[in-house]
Amino acid sequence: MAAQSLLYANLNPLLISGSTGNQIKAREQFLGSFPLKAKTTRPRLSNGCRARAAANAVALPVEIPCQWYNVIADLSVKPPPPLHPKTFEPVKPEDLSPLFPDELIKQEASTDRFIDIPDEVLDIYRLWRPTPLIRAKRLEKILDTPARIYYKYEGVSPAGSHKPNTAVPQVYYNAQEGIKNVVTETGAGQWGSSLAFACSLFGLNCEVWQVRASYDQKPYRRLMMQTWGAKVHPSPSDITEVGRKILQMDPSSPGSLGIAISEAAEVAAANADTKYCLGSVLNHVLLHQTVIGEECIKQMEAVGETPDIIIGCTGGGSNFGGLSFPFIREKLNGKINPVIRAVEPTACPSLTKGVYAYDFGDTAGMTPLMKMHTLGHDFIPDPIHAGGLRYHGMAPLLSHVYELGLMEAISIPQTECFQGAIQFARTEGIIPAPEPTHAIAATIREALRCKETGEAKVILTAMCGHGHFDLASYENYLQGKMVDLSFEEKKIQESLDKIPRVIA
Repeated sequence: MAAQSLLYANLNPLLISGSTGNQIKAREQFLGSFPLKAKTTRPRLSNGCRARAAANAVALPVEIPCQWYNVIADLSVKPPPPLHPKTFEPVKPEDLSPLFPDELIKQEASTDRFIDIPDEVLDIYRLWRPTPLIRAKRLEKILDTPARIYYKYEGVSPAGSHKPNTAVPQVYYNAQEGIKNVVTETGAGQWGSSLAFACSLFGLNCEVWQVRASYDQKPYRRLMMQTWGAKVHPSPSDITEVGRKILQMDPSSPGSLGIAISEAAEVAAANADTKYCLGSVLNHVLLHQTVIGEECIKQMEAVGETPDIIIGCTGGGSNFGGLSFPFIREKLNGKINPVIRAVEPTACPSLTKGVYAYDFGDTAGMTPLMKMHTLGHDFIPDPIHAGGLRYHGMAPLLSHVYELGLMEAISIPQTECFQGAIQFARTEGIIPAPEPTHAIAATIREALRCKETGEAKVILTAMCGHGHFDLASYENYLQGKMVDLSFEEKKIQESLDKIPRVIA
C-alpha cells in the first residue's frame, strides 16, 4: 500500500468536485492495478498519448506530453517573419545569437509539428504536472446556469503560475550551451519568479528587471525571486543606459515591460557569458506552454466532454496560446468546433484596440521588429492597473491566428474582473491572480448568457495562477478604491505614431 500511495501522490489526477467515499475507494483500487516499474516509459504524443481512465470518470490521471506542439505547422498561411531593427530585412539566426541559445533560435523558426521535450525538463515538469482540470460545480450553482464550467489550474506549480512551463526549458537549453548568467524582465513578477526557480535548479545566475510599479506594489514576488537566488532591480534603473535615459526624462517613471525588456536585452547583448530569457510573446515560449492544452484535451476526453467555448486571458499571449493551440489543431482537423475567445484588460487592449503592424518588442527599439497587434512600443499602462497583462503588444503568432479568424477577442474592465474573482474565490476556494480574473469574468458572462438562453454549453477556461501575492489588489477592490481605467485614444495615438513605417 505504501508503494501504491507513492504512485498516487505522483500522478496529479484530474479533479472532479463531489467525489464520494466509494468513488475514492474505486479510484485507489484502479490505481493499484498498475504495477510499479523502476523506470517509467516516455508517453506518446497528444495525438496518440495514453490516458488512464476509470469507468465512472472520477479520477483520470493523464501522462505529461513528451512533445510540444507547434501550431505553425498546421496553419495554411505562415506568420510574417521578424525583421532586423536596422535593415528591416528578415532576421537571420546569427542576429539572435547574442540573446538566445541555438536550440531556442531553432525552435523560434521551426515549422515542425512536434518538438521533443528533453528528459531533464520532463523530470522537473513532474514536480507539478500534469496539472488538474477542475469542474467549477459550486460556481455553476451560484450562477444558476445550465452551463458546465471547467478550469485548467496552473497555480499548482512551485512559482504559482503557468510560467515555469517555459522557464525550465529555457534555462535548460542555456545550461546545455554552458551559459552561466541569464537576464530578464518581469511585470507582475510571475515570470521573474519562475525564471529564478528554474535557475536555482540548474545552477545559473539570474538577474531580473521588474517594472517599478510592480516592484513597489508586490514585494513578496520580489522576495520569491531573491529566495531562489535572483538579483532584482526596479525598472527603469540607473544600471543601464536605457534606464538612465528614461529616468532623466521622468524620474518618477512607473516603468513598463517595454522598458524592462530594453534594460535586460542591453545587458545580455553586452556580455558574452549572458543570455536573455523572455516569458511570453515569442514562438518558442508559446510552444513550451502547449503542455497545458495537450493535457487538457485528454482530460476533457476522459470525462466525455467537448468544449463549446474556450476562454483565456491575454497579455503577451503565452497562457492563452498554451491552452488554445492544441485545440485549434483539433478544430482545423474538423474534430471539434469551439469558439476560442481571448480576454484582455481595457487598460491595455492590444488585440481589440491596437493595430496589426510591425513594431519593436521593447521601448528602446533594440529588439527585432515583430508583426503583431500593438498599442505602440512607447505605451505605458496606468500604474493603478491592478493586474499583469501590461505588455504593449500581443504575441506575433497569436496575432496572426487572430488575423486568420481562428479566435476572437474582447476586453473587460478591472472592477468586473475582480467582482468575478471574488465570486470564484468564495465558491471554488482559489484566489485567482489578477491576470486570470479577466477569463473568469468572461466565463461568468457566458454562463449567465446560457442561463438566459437555456443552453447547456461546456465552457473551458484557463486559471493560469493563484493570487496569494496579489492581495493588495484585492484590498483595493474590497475597500472600494479600485476604479476602471478609461481608454485614452489620444495617449494610444501618440504611441502608435512612433511605430516604424514598414511595408509588409
